[in-house]
Amino acid sequence: MSDTVEYLKEAGSASIEIDQEVTESVHDILSEVKERGDDAVHEFTERFDDVEVDEFRVSESEIEAAAEELTDAEKETIDNTIANVRAFHEEQREHVSGFEKEFEEGVKLGQRVVPVESAGTYVPGGRHPLVAAPAMSIVPADVAGVERIVTCAPPQEDGSIQPAQLYAMDRSGADEIYSIGGAQAIGAMAYGTDTVPEVAKITGPGNVFTTEAKRQVFGHVGIDFLAGPSEVLILTDETADPELVATDLLAQAEHDPNSRPILVSTDRDVAEDAVAAFDEQANDLRTEDVARECWEENGEVVVADAMSDALEVVNDYAIEHLQVMIDEPRSVVDDLYNYGSLFLGDHSPVVFGDKAVGTNHSLPTLEVARYSGGITVNTYLKILTHQEATEKGAARIAPWAAKICELEGTHAHQLSAEARLREDISPDYGPQE
Repeated sequence: MSDTVEYLKEAGSASIEIDQEVTESVHDILSEVKERGDDAVHEFTERFDDVEVDEFRVSESEIEAAAEELTDAEKETIDNTIANVRAFHEEQREHVSGFEKEFEEGVKLGQRVVPVESAGTYVPGGRHPLVAAPAMSIVPADVAGVERIVTCAPPQEDGSIQPAQLYAMDRSGADEIYSIGGAQAIGAMAYGTDTVPEVAKITGPGNVFTTEAKRQVFGHVGIDFLAGPSEVLILTDETADPELVATDLLAQAEHDPNSRPILVSTDRDVAEDAVAAFDEQANDLRTEDVARECWEENGEVVVADAMSDALEVVNDYAIEHLQVMIDEPRSVVDDLYNYGSLFLGDHSPVVFGDKAVGTNHSLPTLEVARYSGGITVNTYLKILTHQEATEKGAARIAPWAAKICELEGTHAHQLSAEARLREDISPDYGPQE
């Protein structure tokens, strides 16, 4: 592939780089929260957020006050996103089902689909408090039927949660909301404190400390996945509009200096024109400094001789957001298999998935898409199997199970199987010597 693909602009390899200092710091935070509970959370909130929070749990009056700070148009906008996310995930839930079937006479096998009892969702603050983020983690949990949904978000300078985020958390279905951020929030939800209840699973994105905390509590609780900075890859051919491509690359680049905007094209002119347009359009951005730094450090441009080569490159990246801006975008869908979410055509930008259309924006980064998707209703569901055998059914299975046990040398297991043998049935079944 090296002779048919040219990297016009390259960046370093993608990875979650968490240094030893962060690892040790997070370990200390989690240990303190596990041992001292609320006292430790108060201490870390004051140290890291520079604010004293008297009551971590957000009250109904605070939720109502946050709603009053928003205009009707702002609330309607948030409600629209929540409604779209709910509609998509409700349809998703309809396609996850249990079953029971008699696989042979007297032997029924099946599965049940049940929600986890409790979930902790983390909503990041940071450079841009993301208003769509609460819907992406809370709504799927609510649709799945999780009994208790706990949500944490970093406090502002006055100790409150940003009003639009708080309104979105409440409307999305959070049962309990806490003004706690960072690793201490993950620790509180994982281990429980006098104030914050322990949960079974923790989801949601965050900074390097939050991500490392999720890694360290995994095993004691479940998590969704570990995510790094946001990514987009735009696939183009000669029909793509370079100005529109540049606009969509900029939308990714403004996220964070560590974001990854990538362009893969089968047309050199489109690629070069899009890069020039990126530079020109950046001049008018209020977030120009961040976008330019991101592009300089992490932007990549790849030109491939043929679409087949381009598709191979795309799958190798296993990118979070894959935007296909070619003449017939659906013609390549079956050839694409490593991505978090797919955006087909000029009129399906990543911003729609991030903010409003209804699919989930909590997606795998850093090549995690090679083996996992993003947050779905399934994230909060457990597939539990069951089996039931009649006396006759057991007599048919027993010889097979007993022979396996004999081969393994698991004698007590063998006796358990042989206890279900029946002289009138079992000799006709099982391995023949």
